[in-house]
Amino acid sequence: MSDRITTPLLSIPRLGLGTYRLTGAAGQAAVESALAMGYRALDTAEMYGNEVEVGAGLQASGLPRSDVFVTSKVWWDHLSPAEIRQACETSLRKLGTDYLDLYLVHWPAADMDLHRVMHDMTRLREEGLVRAIGVANFPAGLLKRAIETGAPIAANQVEYHAQLSQDRLLEVTRPNNIVLTAYSPLGRGVMTENPVIRAIAARHGTGAGQVALAWLLRQDGVAAIPKASRPESQRANLEALALAEQITEADVAELNALPKDQRFVNPAFAPDWAA
Repeated sequence: MSDRITTPLLSIPRLGLGTYRLTGAAGQAAVESALAMGYRALDTAEMYGNEVEVGAGLQASGLPRSDVFVTSKVWWDHLSPAEIRQACETSLRKLGTDYLDLYLVHWPAADMDLHRVMHDMTRLREEGLVRAIGVANFPAGLLKRAIETGAPIAANQVEYHAQLSQDRLLEVTRPNNIVLTAYSPLGRGVMTENPVIRAIAARHGTGAGQVALAWLLRQDGVAAIPKASRPESQRANLEALALAEQITEADVAELNALPKDQRFVNPAFAPDWAA
């Protein structure tokens, strides 16, 4: 299994660092630690309020900009034509970079003009501000509509873990060469307490979090961006890449059999997930 997912539109590390709530000096230190350890993908967003820290951590790493895959996102109430470009330029300025590797619509807005939004996102790519575009929190039906606009959608970032199914979405992303990026891949820590996952981890002499991540990372077209501020947690998550090749079909069957209906991220402005 390669540690990158390569499609016609992008090549992205299978495992990246999620930075939600990693702010201030501690946030910058977490970014620096992860990059020093071998992470090569950073995920941020204008809403996170930490693009300055993420950019500073990237700068302090000394790595060539081209070595690190940087994702940011435009917030759902900034989707008018002028605002999308302004939001992107602001993110670039805060991050201290000339381009983003991936720029996403963070959440769909109920009243958005989908064709216009995807057109304006595509313009950012055509003008070189971003290398690839995509969406986040788009259910299967809405993603299909976005694809029909003709926009070169490279990724859809959604909550995905061993207790939440995304089978309907994967039926759309895989044939369309769209990467499904899993946020909250540990279900805000719930996966680490699951007795089935803990039993599998014990058999492999590893942690439950690593098993939950490995279940995702072994899947075709799926990347994951767990948040981790402590070096020991970052290292454990990184080790899940190797575990993904070691867990057995029996292990996978047990994980597949877990209930898949636990959603932890569901704000008032969320779309209809069944759409």
